[in-house]
Amino acid sequence: MKSLLRVAASVSLSCCAFAATQALAAAPAYPTKPITLVVGYTAGGSVDLVARTVAPELGKRLGQSVVIENLGGAGGTIGAQKVVKAEADGYTLLMGSGSEVSIARLTNPAVRYDGEKDLAPITFVGTQPMVLVGKLQLPAKDAGELMALAKAKPGTLSYASSGVGTPLNLAGELIKQQGKVNITHVPYKGASAMATDLLGGQIDLAVMVLSSALPHIQAGRVRAYGVTEAKRAGVAPNVPALAETPALKGVDMGVWFGLMAPTSTPRPIIDRLNTEMQAVLAMPDVRKKLAEAGVEVAPANPAQFASFVKRETAKYRAIVQAADIRE
Repeated sequence: MKSLLRVAASVSLSCCAFAATQALAAAPAYPTKPITLVVGYTAGGSVDLVARTVAPELGKRLGQSVVIENLGGAGGTIGAQKVVKAEADGYTLLMGSGSEVSIARLTNPAVRYDGEKDLAPITFVGTQPMVLVGKLQLPAKDAGELMALAKAKPGTLSYASSGVGTPLNLAGELIKQQGKVNITHVPYKGASAMATDLLGGQIDLAVMVLSSALPHIQAGRVRAYGVTEAKRAGVAPNVPALAETPALKGVDMGVWFGLMAPTSTPRPIIDRLNTEMQAVLAMPDVRKKLAEAGVEVAPANPAQFASFVKRETAKYRAIVQAADIRE
């Protein structure tokens, strides 16, 4: 009897396996229609640039168009929310960054999604440093002198960012925390107004994305005190890392980019997208274009990407809590 049961079980399992194989074979290969790649910011920004650099090549490899949809506003959360709520079928993706994936829910209680739980990481693209720049009228010639000046005149210096709760804001607060200085934060609604006031001398300092600040640095219109990542940027090797200054050795924070999907997207689709994205990011032309924008390409698979996001979120949380940042 036991022998018959084993035979019956074996036949049953074989039939199930055969049926599953047949079902997979009958299912249409992904993708069968265009894919929407959501960018939670208006066209022209760093997240948009990354998305528009990889989308055409990703589309060629997938055999379907990858269409960019810019949904700017609320620090990228409108775009992220759309992807979180989208059907998990691989046809609505997000070019994510730290702002909407991790920071937003730490600073704004109105954000109801959790980027770590509600978005599935596909491929980590890389990071872009920020840079602390200052008006030329400041007497401090380097980051060490700047920290000494800030300590000598607590609360009198000011730094600008593109808004409360942005990576630029968190980087500025990290600099303050590491340097143990009191510098007043002045939030702006966008990078262009911030740059205008810095160039005009209305603001002392600003934290900017390196690609936006670089033309002003190279033209000698602002002084670059250092990039916010632990090492110098390949696109600007003459600009020191703030971490080279002993008082700021713990400053290590960049703007990151990565492809994400709704959390319950089937694993075969995640793996297919990751495989094709890895191939795209290995293309010399793609790497060159991203490098010229200050993006250091460091492709990582879904598991590595998930671990990175977890570490970054913990870093953001510590900065937000210490500075009591609230939107």
